[in-house]
Amino acid sequence: MAITGRCYCGELRYEVEGQPIFKGQCHCRECQFISGGGPNIFMGVPTPSLRYVEGEPKGFTRDDLDGPATREFCANCGTHILTRTPRNPTVVILKVGTLDDPSAFDGPQIAIWTDDMQPYHTIPEGVATFPKFPG
Repeated sequence: MAITGRCYCGELRYEVEGQPIFKGQCHCRECQFISGGGPNIFMGVPTPSLRYVEGEPKGFTRDDLDGPATREFCANCGTHILTRTPRNPTVVILKVGTLDDPSAFDGPQIAIWTDDMQPYHTIPEGVATFPKFPG
């Protein structure tokens, strides 16, 4: 089964072959910046399973952090598509809001960085929580 998605303006499109490895939400302060204040809702997919089928993403990596992530987004509309982390280069963190069919995400399995969680963030009942990154 292929999962497909795009940026807001449609200049950037991607496909993922297969199923996500995990599904979650991140409450870290960096993700709050990226999401506009809420948790970041994501799916981890194997890096080789994702390919851009239209357009080329622009990347941003902070140079003031040790081991920073690279965030890929549409250079035209700014939609954040995915994050690549040096912590695990075999997985990309795909933003659920970019899916053509968001119902492919049936809820998070984990909530991470809950130490940074804001009072208005919510976590579904029964979801495993971690104050920082698990492991």
